[in-house]
Amino acid sequence: MQGGWTFHGGRLSEARRAYPDAPEPWLDLSTGINPHAWPGAADAAIDWRALPDAEELAELERVAAAYFGTAPGRICALPGTEIGLRLLDGLGLPEPAWHVAPGYRTHAEAFGGRGAIDRHALADKLAGGGTVLLANPNNPDGHVFDLDTLLRLAREAKGWLVVDEAFADAAPDNSVVPHLEARAKVLVLRSFGKFFGLAGVRLGFAIGPEPLIDALRGKLGSWPVSNAAIRIGTGAYGDAGWIAAMRRRLVAEAAALDAVLSRHGLDPVGECPLFRLVAVRDGAALFDRLARQGILTRPFDYAPTWLRLGLPGSEAALARLDRALADG
Repeated sequence: MQGGWTFHGGRLSEARRAYPDAPEPWLDLSTGINPHAWPGAADAAIDWRALPDAEELAELERVAAAYFGTAPGRICALPGTEIGLRLLDGLGLPEPAWHVAPGYRTHAEAFGGRGAIDRHALADKLAGGGTVLLANPNNPDGHVFDLDTLLRLAREAKGWLVVDEAFADAAPDNSVVPHLEARAKVLVLRSFGKFFGLAGVRLGFAIGPEPLIDALRGKLGSWPVSNAAIRIGTGAYGDAGWIAAMRRRLVAEAAALDAVLSRHGLDPVGECPLFRLVAVRDGAALFDRLARQGILTRPFDYAPTWLRLGLPGSEAALARLDRALADG
């Protein structure tokens, strides 16, 4: 179980090469991306011949700002939060820089691989005047930091707090964004593709004090995101009915996944409805057993007993997982 599977979710082409006898179609549970994509993308009017329009980009940022609960001047569109994380090291945030572990692999790489800390050390590090990067909800364990605690730490901190809220859309009450003062030393990253089920759009946002957002804009240049991202993002963030219904649906489907996992002696962990983490005696063996049945999960090289599973997306897919777990 070496290679790309322990770096990121997805990589179905690699799975097909490694398991050529696995039944098709594959069931990809490795990403934590909503299996129910926002349906308006197929009907979006996109001019592929034109450069992205500055006024349309500004409208996307206005709509997204209203959705997040902040002012348009405090938000900057990104070509995915992965890029935002890669740009952190050049924004002049104070050293030393720390990231809360376990977490995203990109978090460890964002500041050159420096400074992994346990979440219980968060307050001490922020009091020291550096920068701390964390995810809320966290990936892969789905841990949710207490909102009041995060806001208090942000107010009292000498340093900067960077919060990756890539999975926050499913449970927006956990977001710090609507509660931040204009000068708060907090930078928040938000992802579009995970909740809206359109990871290929490559759209995200940075939210923070205007001087820092202006500096980030300068690094991104004139056309930070595509016409497709602008049109699809504007439509999706404005679709309040779909958003509310999807939040309810994800909670119900996560509960159904929990029931299947528990029935097979697996204890699902996590407060984010888009994925669950399980611990088993031999994670590699379970990964292999499921992969041989065409089900891709997410393993971790630093925690060989862990597997993360996203939502199957349908009753038939959940039943397929149920049968696979029973086989062996």
